Amino acid sequence: MSNDTPKFQKGDAVEWNTSQGTTHGTIVGTVTASAQAGGHTAHATKDEPQYRVRSDKTGSTAIHKPGALRPYKAD
Repeated sequence: MSNDTPKFQKGDAVEWNTSQGTTHGTIVGTVTASAQAGGHTAHATKDEPQYRVRSDKTGSTAIHKPGALRPYKAD
């Protein structure tokens, strides 16, 4: 990961964009190898990890690249 890529830890609150708008959830783990979530395969590596997140709204999990996630602060 480059120095300007966000780094998150398990338990961090994050938000991301979806086709339905912005949603938020929690980091549940770091993915460092190919893995599936939501019918999609993420091609993560140790050098380019991705994050497994659980949606607060639906409870479903997904895997996102670090650049797709932003820290979330509830209003």
